[in-house]
Amino acid sequence: MEPKVNYMIVGLFVVLLGVALLGGILWLSRTDYRGVYDRYYTYMTESVSGLSTDASVKYRGVDVGRVKEIMLDPANPEQVRLALDLVRGTPVKENTVAVLETQGLTGLTTVNLTGGTRDSPLLTAKPGETYPVIKSGSSFYFRLDNALSSILTDEAFPRLLANLNGLTQEARGAVDEQNRAALKQILADLAKVTHTLAVRRVELDDSVLRANKALGSFAALGEKMDKQLPEIMEQTRMSLRAFENMSRDIARTSASLDSMLDSNRSNIEQFTGQTLAETGVLVSDLRQLTAKLQGLAEELEREPRALIFGRARPTRGPGE
Repeated sequence: MEPKVNYMIVGLFVVLLGVALLGGILWLSRTDYRGVYDRYYTYMTESVSGLSTDASVKYRGVDVGRVKEIMLDPANPEQVRLALDLVRGTPVKENTVAVLETQGLTGLTTVNLTGGTRDSPLLTAKPGETYPVIKSGSSFYFRLDNALSSILTDEAFPRLLANLNGLTQEARGAVDEQNRAALKQILADLAKVTHTLAVRRVELDDSVLRANKALGSFAALGEKMDKQLPEIMEQTRMSLRAFENMSRDIARTSASLDSMLDSNRSNIEQFTGQTLAETGVLVSDLRQLTAKLQGLAEELEREPRALIFGRARPTRGPGE
């Protein structure tokens, strides 16, 4: 007995399988079914090895189109012309730059658009151009290759290698057996010092604590001095003010004495010229009178009755 076949289910399965295959093909080929595209040209002076047709074109890392054509520039075979199809509405400005970028270790190359400031006008085709031309920039690897090439072709590079070789020889000569022995001795001394510090760690900790306490005391003293400094400064200003007033008084007194001496200079000269001489004679007479009175007092002390009876007559000797 033949089994019954549901042709409707089979047809639906075939249709779904065809749609899935079509979707997979479209996704893998990344064909241009997302909208309307605008074409731009850009000219590269470096190798485009690794770049293929339908390679991605990104604007600041965002996928905005595909590379549709790669060919040598008919007008200048030293350049490679790339035709780029970008989604309409992509803000390609006059200062936008196209740069080749290599994707990691795969070696696949894409075109990345950079720049494009807000104030810059949109890029349009110039007279004589079929499509707008985006400026191109050098890729990182191209700049690196140029830099290495310039270094290798520079005349100073052999001298640099010779200098490096000489420096290596000198360094090798410096690290001879004697220097290695000295280095070992230094390392041994450092080990001894480290061991000594480890043994005396408690003493060092104690010293650090005492130093911290001393610093704390200095800080407290400094804070106290900061608090008392205004008062000390005020007392110092008062003392200076009093000293200044005293100096003014002394100056005024000196001025007064000078004026008094000037006004009485004639009297002072008369006193020193005449009165002082007479005073000297008077002092001399007083000294003589004092000497006589002193002699009289001594005589009265020896013979008090002489004040009443007079002096006693001296005793006469034999035969007088």
